[in-house]
Amino acid sequence: MIPLHPQPLPGRPRQMRWIVPAGTLACTGPATAVPAPLAALLADGTLTRVVVEPSAVVTDLGENRSWSGDGARIRTALHRSLEHPADWRTSAEPAGDGHAAGDAALYAAARELLAGPSGRYARSHGGTIDLVEVREGVVTVRLGGTCDGCPAAWITLQHRLERLLRERCPHLVEVRQTGPGGRVSRLIHRAASRA
Repeated sequence: MIPLHPQPLPGRPRQMRWIVPAGTLACTGPATAVPAPLAALLADGTLTRVVVEPSAVVTDLGENRSWSGDGARIRTALHRSLEHPADWRTSAEPAGDGHAAGDAALYAAARELLAGPSGRYARSHGGTIDLVEVREGVVTVRLGGTCDGCPAAWITLQHRLERLLRERCPHLVEVRQTGPGGRVSRLIHRAASRA
């Protein structure tokens, strides 16, 4: 059975993020098709929406429903549905090329890491790392605060962001830093090639 851990979302009592191992589902974005156990909960109004993230499934609880009353049914339906990854479809899946789905997964994973461990590390040193864009497997970020101009910034990006991002999304091409005026730097790869 795939491990599943519920995580409440602060300020959003009708939503629950169900943490799953990264890569459990190949698609990301709002679900347009889900396996029968979850589809039944959407049909009867227990859930109103399901969104797939790189390492989580976010569910929106329906009106007149409660986590205490319906949480166990939702958890069971998720467990059963995760056993059929090929039956999941999302609006982020590509119509023809593979970049759209890959970029959506990268964007969600980068956003999660910057809100979590990678961003916390930068903030603990008085800096910031902001996600600028994700395009064709390339993640572009902007450093601020004490991270901007710091000679050790490439270590933070390489070891605290790129490595974790590549673990979740092996199709990552590179992480780039944008500087003043939108100038893009391949800081990570230049520095890494010197090592």
